[in-house]
Amino acid sequence: MKTAIVTGASRGIGRAIAVRLAKEGHRTILCARDATALNVAVREMEQAGGAAAAIALDLRIPDAPARLADFALTKSGQIDIVVNNAGATKRGEFAGLSEEDWADGFALKFFGAVRLTRAAWPHLKTSSGSVVNISGAGGRTPEPEFTIGGSVNAALLSFTKAMAGAGVRDGVQVNVICPGTIRTDRYQKRLETLAAQQGLGLAAAEQHFITSHGITRIGEPDDVAGLVAFIVSPEGRFLQGALIDIDGGATKTI
Repeated sequence: MKTAIVTGASRGIGRAIAVRLAKEGHRTILCARDATALNVAVREMEQAGGAAAAIALDLRIPDAPARLADFALTKSGQIDIVVNNAGATKRGEFAGLSEEDWADGFALKFFGAVRLTRAAWPHLKTSSGSVVNISGAGGRTPEPEFTIGGSVNAALLSFTKAMAGAGVRDGVQVNVICPGTIRTDRYQKRLETLAAQQGLGLAAAEQHFITSHGITRIGEPDDVAGLVAFIVSPEGRFLQGALIDIDGGATKTI
């Protein structure tokens, strides 16, 4: 049984990834800041026959990622998969974003991923393991109201490519997924705002969003989870340093 660490695992994409990896037979270590939500997720996974454990940590704190790696080792004695999913960044016009907003945006999604990868790397070398970073479409197609998120995601793409080179040497698989708009709590808030602005119902507002962005549909957390499961499976092992868009066609560039 392989051990997988999933950050940002209390809800949304991270929770879907953790559940899918548990269903695939992996011992799953969940991490997020909300202990209550984590415990609910672990109970549900165990009731479904999966093996899971959770630790509530704020990965913005510099020593927290190392504590997460130590927790995983205490629970299972190994680390085979790391999914760096934690991190949300503030949207808004550039002039309205503070120094603190920028620092906070990088603290969790970028530096949290860097520090956890560093802490887990020796163990991933031993297990010939895998790292999957969850970035975002904004890292490849920046938007004026997503300056922080686009910058953080682009940094994560670069970090992935660099670590993939190290992974070739050390026997560690490293890839990154760039989700587009996924049906999460954050999306729901955006949809409600759009509906209010346009004077539309939620269903009509969603169709307006899909049409205006030129995409096939809104993604589901399980879409991303399925892709993660494939990447870390034996069938996906040839993927190395890949930047994979899963966005319904949102990314128009080559």
